[in-house]
Amino acid sequence: MPEKTSCPVCPHHCALSEGQTGRCRARGNRDGKIVSLSYGRVTSIALDPVEKKPFARWQSGKFILSVGTFGCNLSCAFCQNASISQVGAETETERLSPEGLVRLAEEFAPRGNVGAAFTYNEPLIGWEYVYDAAKLLHEKGLLVALVTNGTAEMEILEALLPFVDAMNIDLKTWSSEGYRKLGGDFETVKRTIARAAKSCHVEVTTLAAPGFGDDVDAMDEEAAWLASISKDIPLHISRYFPRWKTTEPPTPLAKIQKLCETAKKHLKYVYAGNC
Repeated sequence: MPEKTSCPVCPHHCALSEGQTGRCRARGNRDGKIVSLSYGRVTSIALDPVEKKPFARWQSGKFILSVGTFGCNLSCAFCQNASISQVGAETETERLSPEGLVRLAEEFAPRGNVGAAFTYNEPLIGWEYVYDAAKLLHEKGLLVALVTNGTAEMEILEALLPFVDAMNIDLKTWSSEGYRKLGGDFETVKRTIARAAKSCHVEVTTLAAPGFGDDVDAMDEEAAWLASISKDIPLHISRYFPRWKTTEPPTPLAKIQKLCETAKKHLKYVYAGNC
């Protein structure tokens, strides 16, 4: 049997033989080492309003240069960005070095850009690129944001947090069983939220997907848990629409309203999204 190397980045710890790629499609065993296959390979880039990430209580009215690569370590059937998150190194990309990203961010400063957001796909699986770029962005006085599913080992998070100003973390469902269905780990995401909230601005997003984020009782528990960290954590409850492998109709607006009313029993700031 060929010798395998375990990837340290997320709880899957994919054990890969030479030439193999992990389940995230963005990391692989090359020359006996686990490396990022997405480093500097950009699939999407845009100057977005900060509110689009979404951030409701951080840098309001400003813009942020948003960049994504490819791959994800979850497999949500309702993924809104499956065209880049559920593909690998075969996808079409453009090269953009960390230095190049910083130059772009600076060029957009006159248009209200405050920095860069690593988003669209899962940034933590390609944390090396985020780390290198974030350090340079901070050196230039620019801000760094992550939009993430929060599924990474604590060592990765600790390495990045000194250079991260804000995170929007997906809390996709309030159960271990639900996360197993998505290919994730409930406790890891909770740990990420709790740790990040000690170091940077944190907002949380729950997509009200059928059977995952749309249960009112579960939302009551989720909001109470978030409030135990801080009642000031903004929670975005986003309306689901059918995407990728799902065909169920969109979340009824009345359900979104009920979920928001429930969360507001515990949290100061609750926002309905995609409505």
